[in-house]
Amino acid sequence: MDSNSISRHVLVCQLHEIAAERGAVLVVHAAFSKAGPVEGGPSGLIEALREVLGPDGTLVMPSMSSDDDNPFDPATTPCHDMGVVADTFWRYPGVLRSNNPHAFAAIGPQAERITAPHPLDMPHGLNSPIGRAYELDAQVLLLGAGHDANTTIHLAENLAGVRYRREKYVTIPEHGRPIRFDYREIDHCCENFALVDGWLDEQGLQKRGIVGHGEARLARSRDIAKVALEHLRAEETVFLHPLGVDEECDEARRSLPAEPDNHHGCSKDSP
Repeated sequence: MDSNSISRHVLVCQLHEIAAERGAVLVVHAAFSKAGPVEGGPSGLIEALREVLGPDGTLVMPSMSSDDDNPFDPATTPCHDMGVVADTFWRYPGVLRSNNPHAFAAIGPQAERITAPHPLDMPHGLNSPIGRAYELDAQVLLLGAGHDANTTIHLAENLAGVRYRREKYVTIPEHGRPIRFDYREIDHCCENFALVDGWLDEQGLQKRGIVGHGEARLARSRDIAKVALEHLRAEETVFLHPLGVDEECDEARRSLPAEPDNHHGCSKDSP
């Protein structure tokens, strides 16, 4: 083992220190380049997470494809853009992976519920893996990653009923042939999701620590959505850059009605 490598025992202790709960649903966004080296590599980190959760816990990771031009196959399509930990996780024995280009993977008692079929055209609504994790009162662990990687904030945008969209497509199989499926998604560059960091800290809703060599943040999915919703109710475009800063945010802004009401709030049935 590398002399600088963090042992599995220490990883488990570090996860306990930031209050990862035994028996919980835990959604993990991990950047191994920041967290490593650890004993056993990415697999060692996954095993430490599973040890902390125990047999009654469910481990969840993003597993979506970045290849929009070829049909997604949950048994073979890699998720390189999600990082080496996520791309290792879905290949594990016993891990379930949703059959959707916006896939998540999970193992544990709630894995089947979380990875059940979900819509192509609303990747992060309540009827999605991240929405189901929210309904199950999941914890969210950001390991070596910031809130710009936190998919739960996209759920909050859906719950808030934001009106901005970007044009997207994926390729799906139909009658044995690949076809293009076009849809409009709530999306932008996500850099301003970093604002959630301070909002959670202000309300004491986020634990911070070190796991492996990386900075770790742990918060409840419902708390993340709550603080994001508070600000989205006040300003619909709080997460979008001003025009001219970023092309993805520009596209999202252009999709809004003329002279948008930036105080457009949540839909009536939002939490």
